[in-house]
Order: sequence, then structure tokens, then C-alpha cells
Amino acid sequence: MAKKAEKAPPTPLEQLMIDARTELEQVRKEHKEIGMLVEQSQGEVEKLGQRNASIAATVKQIEANFDTMPREDIRSTYEAAQDTQQRLFTMRGQLEKLESDQNNLQRFANFLNSMLGTLEGRSPDEIGELEGAKGSVIEQIIEAQEEERRKISRQMHDGPAQALANFILQAEIALRLFDNDPTKAREELNNLKASASSTFSHVRDYIFDLRPMMLDDLGVVPTVRRYIDAFREKSGLDLSVVVTGSERRLEPHIEVLIFRTVQSLLGNVREHAQATQAKVLLNLDDNQVSATVEDNGKGFNADSVVEEEGGSKGLRTLRDRIEQVGGAIEFESKSGEGTRVTFKLPVE
Repeated sequence: MAKKAEKAPPTPLEQLMIDARTELEQVRKEHKEIGMLVEQSQGEVEKLGQRNASIAATVKQIEANFDTMPREDIRSTYEAAQDTQQRLFTMRGQLEKLESDQNNLQRFANFLNSMLGTLEGRSPDEIGELEGAKGSVIEQIIEAQEEERRKISRQMHDGPAQALANFILQAEIALRLFDNDPTKAREELNNLKASASSTFSHVRDYIFDLRPMMLDDLGVVPTVRRYIDAFREKSGLDLSVVVTGSERRLEPHIEVLIFRTVQSLLGNVREHAQATQAKVLLNLDDNQVSATVEDNGKGFNADSVVEEEGGSKGLRTLRDRIEQVGGAIEFESKSGEGTRVTFKLPVE
């Protein structure tokens, strides 16, 4: 009896396609679940907003009749106001996070669909070339994702996580003081409010750095302008931006790449250049987008830092990302003479 031939194991590219289909199914499922959570959160935010407005009106009435209002009514109203504001703050942050996750999942699903459609139409020779390149590309993607996760983890640990611990302590102090020393209790509540406002601002910065939602809504040019305004305020750097050409929406992956590259280059200016001035030039031609980030910092040896093994992994990653979409990037820098980085991307 003839022995049945064993089925050959899938090639690396075939396995990639199998994994991509499985991942796409899971992403669609998660996208649907998050959509339901977004709807629920939107409803909760609306209810809390109405409750907050109602309590705010009550607080105004109390302030107008503070001397005649019973102490217990004042206390319960302010506690309700604080609780509602805190819940509203938390729910708004949760809603923003869910909406960001929803957008990211949709983009990932679109990418997987596009990738599968492209791979399924490849010739054997093209598949062979892709299999040779797939390993290094996937390694770069995984490494970049892990680096972003490490960065976010450090930011959350050093910022909001510690601030929330302080919130709990300040709230406990205020509760203990309320009956014995209302004046000090009020001071603690004011301190708590200031801390919450500051932390909320930091969380919004983290969200914007992670994925600015206005990039999807308005495009790369308004997003870059907004980012540079915030960067100037936080860093104290004399920073300007000049936009030329036809300001318009571009392909989503091109807009993301432009924003991330400018963001990364400005981060290098802040962390390494010791500069006092910097400029961003963004030019949108009909068939090409070019951007330049230059500073008056200490500079560096571009050949050794970018090209040689052991140099800047971040700059090499930027170069690889831009070249993978048919673009080019040029580093011009000398010690003591500042730095000028220009990248160009083809656009439809």
C-alpha cells in the first residue's frame, strides 16, 4: 500500500500570511468590543457632564448664601462636586484612550488587509525576495514597538502613577482634617485640585505623543504646528516652523511617518544637541514632501554616528523607515556647527 505523502510545512511567507489572517480576525473582534465600550463611555461622560453642571449650579448657590447654609450641606455638596469632577476626569481619559485604541485597531486591520491582498498576488520570484527581507523588517518592527512600550512605561511610572498615589494621600489628609480644621482641609483640597489639573495635562501630553487624534482628523501640517507649539513651551527652545507648498491631506502612512520623524528629530535636539534655537521646514510639493530640522547645537560626526556599527540606532531606524517607502534622508552635522537633517518622501 502506497504511503500517503506528507504535506510540506508552510514556507515562512505562507506562515506569515496564515498568522496575518488569524491576527486580522482577532483585531476585528477587538475593534467591535472596543466600539461597544466607546459607546458606553460616551454615555457615561454625557451623564457625568450633566451631573457636574447641576452640582456646579448648586455650589454657586451655596457660595452666594455661604453664611446661612448648614455646614453639613456645604460639606456634602463639595464632596459630591469633587467626586463627580474626578469621575468625569477619569471617564474622559478612558474615553480618549478607547477612541485611540479603536483608531489604532482600525488602521492595523486596514494594514493587514492591504498586506494580505498584496502578498496573495505575488509571483514566486517576488515571494522569494520577500522571504529574504521579512526577517529583518519584522525584527525592526518588534524592536521599535518594544522601545515605545518601555518609554511609555517609564513615563507613566514617573508621572501619573506617582501622582495618583499622592492624590490618595492628599484625599485621606483632607478627610481627617474636615471636622477638626476645615480651613486646612480646604487647603488640601485646593492642592489636590491643582495636582489633578497638572496630572491631567501630563496625561494629555502622553496621549498626544503616543498618537495625536488630530493627525487623523486634520492632517499632518496642523498636527506638526500644534506639536511644535507644545514642544516650544515645555522645552524653552526658540523653535519655529515654516510650511510651504500646497497644504493638503496625504496618505495616512505618509502623514504618520512625517510626524514621527519630526517628533524623533526634535527629541534628539532636546536631549542631545544642547541647542538654543531650532527650525522645522516643511515643504509639500505636488509629487514629493520634504522636511528639514536644523539646530544650532553642538553637532556630531554624522558619518560615525549614523553609518558605523555601534552608532545611533535611533537615527539608523529613521533612515530605514524612510527608505522602505522610497524616500531618502540626509544628515549634515559637524562638531560645534549644529545639525541639519532633511528627509524626502514621494507622495501621490
